[in-house]
Amino acid sequence: MKQFKRAFHVALAATCCVLPVAAFAQDAGQKETTALPPVDVETANPSETIGTAPLSGVTLSRDDLARHQGNSSDTGALLTKLPGVSANSGGGFSSMPAIRGMTEQRLKIVVDGHPIDAACPNDMNSPLSYTDPQTIDSIHVVTGVAPVSMGGDNIGGVISVESAPPKFATGPEGLFTGDLSAFYRSNGDGFGGAVTLTAASEHVSATYTGSYTQSDQYEGGGKRGLVRSTEYAKTDHALALAWQNDLGLFAVKGGYHFSPYEGFANQWMDMVSNKSWFLNAHYDGVFDWGTVRWQADYRDTDHKMNFLEDKLPGDMPMLTEVHTFSTALKFDLPVSVRDTLRIGGEYHHQWLDDYWPAVPGNMMMGPDTYINVNGATRNRLGAYAEWERHWTDRLSTLAGVRYDRVTMNTGEVQPYSWTSMMSMDDQMAAMAFNAADRSRRDNNWSASALVTYAPTDGVAIELGYAHKARSPNIYERYSWGRGSMASRMIGWYGDGNGYVGNVDLKPERADTVSAALEFTGRDNGWSLRIAPYYTHVDDYIDAVFVKDLTDMMMMPTGFVQLQFANQKAEFYGVDLSGAVTLHHGEDDSHTGLTAGLSYVRGQNLTDDGPLYHQMPLKVQFGIDHRQGALELGADVEWVAEKNRVDATRNEPRTSDYALVNLRAAYTLSGVRLSVEAENLFDKDYDLPLGGVSLGDYKATGDLRPVPGRGRSINVGLSTSF
Repeated sequence: MKQFKRAFHVALAATCCVLPVAAFAQDAGQKETTALPPVDVETANPSETIGTAPLSGVTLSRDDLARHQGNSSDTGALLTKLPGVSANSGGGFSSMPAIRGMTEQRLKIVVDGHPIDAACPNDMNSPLSYTDPQTIDSIHVVTGVAPVSMGGDNIGGVISVESAPPKFATGPEGLFTGDLSAFYRSNGDGFGGAVTLTAASEHVSATYTGSYTQSDQYEGGGKRGLVRSTEYAKTDHALALAWQNDLGLFAVKGGYHFSPYEGFANQWMDMVSNKSWFLNAHYDGVFDWGTVRWQADYRDTDHKMNFLEDKLPGDMPMLTEVHTFSTALKFDLPVSVRDTLRIGGEYHHQWLDDYWPAVPGNMMMGPDTYINVNGATRNRLGAYAEWERHWTDRLSTLAGVRYDRVTMNTGEVQPYSWTSMMSMDDQMAAMAFNAADRSRRDNNWSASALVTYAPTDGVAIELGYAHKARSPNIYERYSWGRGSMASRMIGWYGDGNGYVGNVDLKPERADTVSAALEFTGRDNGWSLRIAPYYTHVDDYIDAVFVKDLTDMMMMPTGFVQLQFANQKAEFYGVDLSGAVTLHHGEDDSHTGLTAGLSYVRGQNLTDDGPLYHQMPLKVQFGIDHRQGALELGADVEWVAEKNRVDATRNEPRTSDYALVNLRAAYTLSGVRLSVEAENLFDKDYDLPLGGVSLGDYKATGDLRPVPGRGRSINVGLSTSF
């Protein structure tokens, strides 16, 4: 109860700060508002959308993404504009999103409805790294309690990335349409472009999508200089075919992703190749008795790590191969005017092989191949049932239950050498691992309940409770190396420490209570959303100290070895967002002010210390003006000092900072030209969730947090036809 009171007090204090602004707008009697971020929910009757768009959900549309795609090729970084969403730093297009303190591994992330498994011991090819802001149609994020129909095997929120739906001609003359875009960023000499082309008849549609992006190392703010290991390049291609007739819509999509290199400032290794191809299919049918959706996908990934230029000299190839297959069948059954039953089942298979070839002439890394993960499998079979009831036009409920069975196993492993004294720790660990029973089976039950009520026009309330479960991933259970070097190759935390898996890990079990209270002023002249939450996690997978790590001369390195372990944890906080229309002219000109605030506190209840990678208090303000073809805007982001750090991982502290961005755009004859000054005043700051700058450490010996990006002038060009 003490935690609930603290969260409530935070929400109440923040509300007192924001309500006067909202009240001023209501008195002004304005007619329109622009939300930051735009909320894809009908507040006049929110109960209509509870099953597919909870009140705690937010959608970034194609227009929203287009305004910011010139600033970043990292989809995860763009999501940080949403209250409650942050991002743990990775490579230039591979940051790992976090929702309300829950890291990527605890979220449900799908692209076009399909899951994408990590294929790297450092999570370098995270699910969103296979997307490009230039070609995404929309992103839907649920930060609060998500219905069980939105997925299982997660204890945090949901991120759903969608490509544009297939387009069909409305007449026999056919359809040919497309989109073109390009950008340049001065900081890092980043550039790229994208193209989308669609040719369609009334019943058949074909769409090609392609994109490319590249950047050198970026400059830190102030006089920090180059931030090493931040270069990257990648290209994505996809072809989608769709057919529609009286029976419904059937679509197939295949694609290829290739990244020849991506530096990671906070990892010992870099990505030197990532190749992945996929084939997806789905069917949507609408019948008198309800709707049905079937989907299936297959993905093959070949991933390589080694050292890029900033971390040379050295050679340590690390190879990962992953094959995944998923299929799902879902039904929406309207059983009465007010009742809908949703049932579904899904199956997901992951196979992973991770091995490190011997380095000729290197006594530490040879003469054998180091087998890190030997053909591990992780299979999940899930089913759910959900009941949505509209009691009145203003009151609705949603309740569901879900079961997921997760089975895991892996083969025997081996160190670089079974005889060398330099591999003694790994030899003993491999023998113990091979002798252990590595087969595991988890029976995970989840449930969710949501109540949405609109007592009057302009007011909407959502209360939610969920019990969710997540089984460990392959690396959490099956990483086994105990040597200093081997363990430091494991981990997606960016802290430089070494990690050891734990076969006996239990699934995480989380209980979440969340609320969302939304007010909308007269004629939509203002809006305010308040969303407090609390989550308690049993068997939270954190890490415990094993030993201090030393170098070849047995000298301390300043880094530690940790082992994954089940503990207890809690998260609580509040998200606020609001918008006010300052001016709306008869010529459709518009000026709007937006604001957002996010506060989260994550605590390890076992060791009574702060959890790792928890975002400090963040406040955002924005002002936008639109008049005809001209668009102007400014954003201010303030982040508090990070003084609650995880002592177990030696997490660095960071100072508070404020960033200012200015932007302008003009559309002429269908061509949109945009210019933005990012970090206008070239502020020198460190990333609160950036970890330690290992690329700089290897070059200079100085250990510091990863610096934030300095000033950059970004130019974008786009058109549609």
